[in-house]
Amino acid sequence: MGKTAVFVLATLQQLDPVDGQVSVLVMCHTRELAFQISKEYERFSKYLPSVRVGVFFGGMNISNDEKLLKSSCPHVVVATPGRALALVRSRKLQLKHIKHFVLDECDKMLEQLDMRRDVQEIFRNTPHEKQVMMFSATLSKDIRPVCLKIMQDVITPNSLHPSHTTPPLGQPASLSRSPASVLRG
Repeated sequence: MGKTAVFVLATLQQLDPVDGQVSVLVMCHTRELAFQISKEYERFSKYLPSVRVGVFFGGMNISNDEKLLKSSCPHVVVATPGRALALVRSRKLQLKHIKHFVLDECDKMLEQLDMRRDVQEIFRNTPHEKQVMMFSATLSKDIRPVCLKIMQDVITPNSLHPSHTTPPLGQPASLSRSPASVLRG
């Protein structure tokens, strides 16, 4: 199933759909990947009839996207940064209820300066309290500081080693007040 299933299942499991509110924003660097991720959301939400998914990317008429956002606002938005930012700037995509902010292939988006600026502007339009998840197969040392500016309470595969303990089964784990983030690398 892979990393896509990880964030799709995690966000769907935590989703409490409210009409007219986007709760999950997933961004990726190509329209093909956006389409593929949206199909995974549709596949896994098959038995969650109240969950609506929308996919937005360039190369298509933006007025169709604006109509979809107005007529049946999706709870999950999968988009490329350029299209997402255009919809935010036109005030058609409201991000004030975002609870999950996901960057798939974050290295590809954050290495390109124009795409990085788009991601940062979109991020600034989301609430402070949200879960941020970033995924990448290859994350260069140069991009890590950029990722860390976006994330708080970072969890990396390196921080998941035996010296960190978890409570025994049946015991509550302590939770931090700010949302955890995942940084793969």
